[in-house]
Amino acid sequence: MLSVSSILPLTVEAAAFFGDGKLLVAPNSFVIPAGGLTVLLGPNGAGKSLTLRLCHGLLTPSRGTVRWAAGAEARAKGQRKGHAMVFQKPIMLRRSVEANITHALAAAGSNGAERKTRVTQALQRFGLGERAGQPARLLSGGEQQRLAIARAWALRPELLFLDEPTSQLDPAATRQIEELLSGLVAEGITVMMSTHDLGQARRLADRVLFLHRGRLVEDALAKDFFAGPHSAEARAFLAGELLW
Repeated sequence: MLSVSSILPLTVEAAAFFGDGKLLVAPNSFVIPAGGLTVLLGPNGAGKSLTLRLCHGLLTPSRGTVRWAAGAEARAKGQRKGHAMVFQKPIMLRRSVEANITHALAAAGSNGAERKTRVTQALQRFGLGERAGQPARLLSGGEQQRLAIARAWALRPELLFLDEPTSQLDPAATRQIEELLSGLVAEGITVMMSTHDLGQARRLADRVLFLHRGRLVEDALAKDFFAGPHSAEARAFLAGELLW
């Protein structure tokens, strides 16, 4: 999946974000190298979604920087962007399942022959072949999220951001999405996702970035974090205590 013009690592240096005059994301610093699945973990309101949007470029830091590796510069001049994002509530265009993927590829500049091949591959890879001609908005919640991931995957990102991708799904659909994400990591795609679900974080994470009140409190390998977090906030969160 990686190329000579890799966009990774992603380096976040003292990136802060203000909204309505309030500090919503503290000046946090971390690096996302190639490979593995990083979980942004924390209670509701911790700043997880905002941090993902800062990384993806949907928001501009009020202070600090979000910097990609040298390969991103070449892509900004016409090559593929190299990263994609899937939201908590998937955005479905008013068209068929197949056309949703086709539109994303067309917008990214994919040519006709390549576009058709990628659409077919995405439909097959994510189990949506039989739904190809159906209106995307009539899919179940789990199918819509699979379509959103398929659409992002078709863009061939090096880094995939996901914001609480299973928070509105039932256990069966959640398991499907988790298995797909593990498969993407095995393919070589770097994944960064937010969740407040401890069980999910334990199942999926290679690394944990724990946030509280917009501040990065811990950055650790998942096995070390769950075995013994260093901060009082993380220990309280793992114990199921309310954090304010």
